[in-house]
Amino acid sequence: MTRLRILLAGLGVRGRYWAEVIQRSPRCEIAAYADPNPAACQAAVTQFGPRPTFASAEEALATLPAVDALILANPPVGRESQVRAAIARRVPLLIEKPLALSLAEAAHLVALAEAADVPLMVGLNLRYLAVTRQTIRLLAERTVGEAAFARFTYERYRDGHRPDLNKYPLTMDQPMLWEQSIHHFDLLRFVYGREPLSVQCHTWNPPWSMYASDANVSALWQFEGDLFVTYHGTWQGNWNTPHFEWRTEGTAGIITQRDQFGALYYARRDEADLTPVPLPPHETWITETSALLEAFIGAVVDGKPLECSGRDHLRSLAMVEACALSSREERTVALSEVLAQLSGETSQLSA
Repeated sequence: MTRLRILLAGLGVRGRYWAEVIQRSPRCEIAAYADPNPAACQAAVTQFGPRPTFASAEEALATLPAVDALILANPPVGRESQVRAAIARRVPLLIEKPLALSLAEAAHLVALAEAADVPLMVGLNLRYLAVTRQTIRLLAERTVGEAAFARFTYERYRDGHRPDLNKYPLTMDQPMLWEQSIHHFDLLRFVYGREPLSVQCHTWNPPWSMYASDANVSALWQFEGDLFVTYHGTWQGNWNTPHFEWRTEGTAGIITQRDQFGALYYARRDEADLTPVPLPPHETWITETSALLEAFIGAVVDGKPLECSGRDHLRSLAMVEACALSSREERTVALSEVLAQLSGETSQLSA
């Protein structure tokens, strides 16, 4: 069996998880490493095996004789030259979320890939959690009836100075929205199978925050079919123990997820106790990323439909931009308004 030769660009926290996942897969291998930090390249060679190293994805793509795919696990800035270099060699792309730090820039990257007919997948690994798929199953089987409203809570003290965390969120605009809430908003679309219509949002920074921009997000979303979701997310909750709960109120009961990687339960209205939903063993950041990688290989090698496409990702990024706009202008924002600002192919999303 031919193994997919992957150029891995970005060897920070997420990049090291990707290296581990690629090493475990029988269907692919690391062709080379790319990172502007020589120490990061050397650490990857030591931990994951000797491969050619480069300072950038562009340099690697211009030098390597054979690359079948590019994974960009680097910060979401300056990606156009990397995407263009991959497109020039018709190399499929798997890019960590968010694709870019503005909807317009992300739409531009998607348009470049689509015009060249080069697959572009976004690394939305939380879609591949077993708990996510089981929640979808419960809703599809109408275990608690039809979803009517929901509450999504994510509270964490994220110490941005920790050596094992990326540092760029400390100075970026709206770090909670762009780096964390994007995952949650994407899950809302994916699990409920409905598109958002409007949002009322407020973002702010607590006085002890280490982040230059807002680390707190509170929003009320309206989705198709009169589904309302209240969302609260923070990177600066003032307790070092994280808290997560996603509770869906159905017409006949509730579904509740009490850990971002598992702990799924349901109960019908008159039942006194929650019923746990069995989930398979899970290795954090590895199991779901492996499933994401297999989906990418399935599209590139086996010709399966591309999941988590760049074009679909634009709808989740539009939710982020709508929240920022709502908070800035202190008003309800319709998603159609955000999407209408885009030109070319992206404007067709609002059709």
